[in-house]
Amino acid sequence: MHLQVFPLQCGKVAIVTGGSGGIGYHTAKQMARLDMHVIIAGNCENEGQEAVRKIKEETLNEKVEFIHCDLASMKSIQQFVQQFGVKNCPLHVLVNNAGVMLVPERKTEDGFEEHFGVNYLGHFLLTNLLLDMLKQSGTHSLNARVISVSSAVHYVGELHLNDLQSRYSYSPHGAYAQSKLALVLFTYRLQHLLTAEGSFVTANVVDPGVVDTDLYRHVFWAVRMVKRITSWLFFKTAEEGASTSIYAAVSPELEGVGGTYLYNEQRTKSVDVSYDEELQRKLWTESCKMVGISDISRCL
Repeated sequence: MHLQVFPLQCGKVAIVTGGSGGIGYHTAKQMARLDMHVIIAGNCENEGQEAVRKIKEETLNEKVEFIHCDLASMKSIQQFVQQFGVKNCPLHVLVNNAGVMLVPERKTEDGFEEHFGVNYLGHFLLTNLLLDMLKQSGTHSLNARVISVSSAVHYVGELHLNDLQSRYSYSPHGAYAQSKLALVLFTYRLQHLLTAEGSFVTANVVDPGVVDTDLYRHVFWAVRMVKRITSWLFFKTAEEGASTSIYAAVSPELEGVGGTYLYNEQRTKSVDVSYDEELQRKLWTESCKMVGISDISRCL
């Protein structure tokens, strides 16, 4: 796959969740290569520091660092935001990349089903807590950007507003698909609110394609074996998977453009239900209640 060449992003600051490995690592590395100040947010100190070391070595950019952030813990997310805030630096790009996939039924520290809690709610809270910094950093000619990594699996996802925690019938595939659909609905609602406020911040959602990463470690062993045999044929590399995230984060073509679903660096249509504004609004309101923050949409 041909990787686009983008202009240098000198002076810009980016946060990438899950930047220690897979798509997130290559997203962080490419941003560092574009001379951005990159903060990797992750839940493993050793992996995070190793990623920082490798990126610095490969890009010769010293402005790369790791801050602990466990998306399965609201307390950890709040602490991360406090630590970032102490740096007193701007924030131009937030990439909501981290995720879990097809894990057994289990709960986060705060009692949320893990797919919904980590993939969606953790990023919902993180984005809202960083929103003021993003708004302060964006300008009319250079908007700040929020990028959330979804998946083609959202096309088969169903959002159960009366059972977001999958308590009544748990399926790893169903829970994963719901979390990825929620990210699309969240992105569209966020863009609606940002536009209504006149903020210089855009929100887009990306689909990296089918990528060969460690997310498949919870898949049944026979499926893993088939994946290993066929991955060279069907799967993108993690570096290729990161290309649309990079495009969304820095491409001049997307300056001032929000509320889009991007696949292979092209705007495309997400599942029909994702454009249901009433569903977007209800999910946003319910999410605010779940993470204990005020609903900014009520003021607009």
